[in-house]
Amino acid sequence: MVTKVHRRTVRIAVLAALGCALLIGGSACLWELRALAAYTDGGNRAEGSYVQDPGLADRTASAVLDAAVPEGAAGEGAVRTAPAAPDGTPWRPSEPLVARPAPAEPAIGALFSPGDDGDPDHHCSASVVHSPGGDLIATAAHCVYRRGLGFRTNLAFAPGYRDGTAPYGIWVPTRIDVHPRWSEDQDPDLDVAFLRMRRPGHPGERLEDTTGAQTIRFGTGLPAPARVVGYPNTAEYPVDCSNTARAAGPTQLRLDCADVPDGTSGGPVLTGGHTLIGVIGGRDGGGDERTSYSSRFGDAVRGLYERAADGPPTAP
Repeated sequence: MVTKVHRRTVRIAVLAALGCALLIGGSACLWELRALAAYTDGGNRAEGSYVQDPGLADRTASAVLDAAVPEGAAGEGAVRTAPAAPDGTPWRPSEPLVARPAPAEPAIGALFSPGDDGDPDHHCSASVVHSPGGDLIATAAHCVYRRGLGFRTNLAFAPGYRDGTAPYGIWVPTRIDVHPRWSEDQDPDLDVAFLRMRRPGHPGERLEDTTGAQTIRFGTGLPAPARVVGYPNTAEYPVDCSNTARAAGPTQLRLDCADVPDGTSGGPVLTGGHTLIGVIGGRDGGGDERTSYSSRFGDAVRGLYERAADGPPTAP
């Protein structure tokens, strides 16, 4: 089964390290475990929150830019809105039901984690979601929190990313929020995270003013027409696919489209063109070769969103 992100757990790492220690001395495996730990922080596990160190975040942004991801001028002072559909046409199911390359959109982007952390440069996807502070993105919890290790400390977001360029800048977290049921037990029904963002070197700039934002809806009735969007970790462009989102039990939704690959985890599930009703994740880490899943956005996710959106600002 292919999941939407390369998932590693400390249990697997420890077992691998022990195995290597018994067989060949374990130096390579122990080095890998140390590398993973170097990019994580336990944060407040009981609450499910992590406040990012500004200096560490700035170094992460520099690492992304140093890896030939130039910032463009398109995002400078431009107010953007999310389109009703990539080409402006009414919604309709994809024919065939297979993910295909799509135009980049300002409010959807790639989530980077530079460094030797075992993942590709951009390992997940995320989208800007409307909030009072105008600085919030939504993604999957498994994209930002490693089981047994904690929160990733090397995250950066490139909205509208395509072909190695970041036209709306590189943004870094000031705070990350997941539900305690995720930080404690990795509950797939709460595989959702919200991150407050800032752009290094641009004090006072608000992400939402630059890119526009998706609106978020809780308790959406299903079935509903929907579209999934995300960035494969082996490609420099987004893919999307449209179909009917259906309930997969009381706490998950599913959207049947083939070839939504690794890296698309955290990408938005949208209805009505620009209304966020899910993020790729949840059951089976986000799905398999034919189906994408999302945790349903119910009262627990509403509470998480409100905590993330209404909390005090943490950026300088």
